Amino acid sequence: MASLKDAKRLVIKIGSALLVDSGTGALRQDWLTSLAADVARIRARGTDVIVVSSGSIALGRRILGLPASALTLEQSQAAAAVGQIRLARAYEEALRPHDIITGQVLVTLEDSQDRRRYLNSRATMETMLGLGVTPIVNENDTIATDEIRYGDNDRLAAQVAVTVGADQLVLLSDVDGIYTANPKLRSDAQHIAIVDKITSEIEAMAGDAGSGLSKGGMITKVMAAKIATEAGCMMAIALGTGLNPLSKLEEGARVTWFTAQTDPQAARKLWISALKPKGTITLDEGAVAALGRGKSLLPAGVTQISGSFGRGDLVALLAADGMRLGQGLARYTSAEARQIMGRHSRDIVNVLGYEGRAALVHRDDMVL
Repeated sequence: MASLKDAKRLVIKIGSALLVDSGTGALRQDWLTSLAADVARIRARGTDVIVVSSGSIALGRRILGLPASALTLEQSQAAAAVGQIRLARAYEEALRPHDIITGQVLVTLEDSQDRRRYLNSRATMETMLGLGVTPIVNENDTIATDEIRYGDNDRLAAQVAVTVGADQLVLLSDVDGIYTANPKLRSDAQHIAIVDKITSEIEAMAGDAGSGLSKGGMITKVMAAKIATEAGCMMAIALGTGLNPLSKLEEGARVTWFTAQTDPQAARKLWISALKPKGTITLDEGAVAALGRGKSLLPAGVTQISGSFGRGDLVALLAADGMRLGQGLARYTSAEARQIMGRHSRDIVNVLGYEGRAALVHRDDMVL
């Protein structure tokens, strides 16, 4: 049975219904305080934690006096703008007593579909985690329209887990997992503790077993599980309504675990392997040897750039004799790469006029 104690990098998704009182629209401060204690305890054993949280619109609409009924797009965006400040402050104040620094990350669906934005998001959150910061991620409802929205934070959380290479994702919900049917309507509904493979039968159960209280219901959670598990991240649907929900999960509360189909790094390498290169980079002997030792490709080891590619595009890596060594995601455009090839990384700022990344292709974005 999976356990949070095994997690190296954990993403926690929190819905509005858990964070905001549905009757008054006020923040459930005692609940958030208990969650912060859980997060602090998990971080103390060396686990990276990322929180994906709804709640900005729910908090903002109360402050603005907007109706509880459906809002227009413009009203939702205005409520989000007001609520995002309160939401970020709430997490900051809850985690500060544990000496945890928080940072807000706002994303849209476009940020994961556009490779350059995806790499920027990944690099930013990796840096935050490396500095000991707990990212608080939410959909950027202030600017998002239907065309660029995730529409639910279940799938957003799954995409964040994929982006940061998390090995575990927990969706805190108003139900304790998936059932063979809706347990509120059928007394014979059976809880499913482990899902090793998401089949059409599981998807059908999700369509019938949704709670209806969270946006999208159970079906979006199963869709999130498909995204996460295919990228090597196991996922849990756990009841989050009570205090200290993560502690309860660790203590054996009923939950549904979806098992990962691979590990995050292997899944990422497989994805990179399947892409078609848009250009080539030729390496000198020193760079070839460095790659063999598991190092990143630095501009100093590059002798030739061919093709036209953008930042985040795939490039083939070649030895001086033309032998293909592997492929990876470029951190510079082809025009920029031509300017800095053969140069030391410290010279990049003088050549390009801005402080760039040291590696032309990072080892985490490379398959040999």
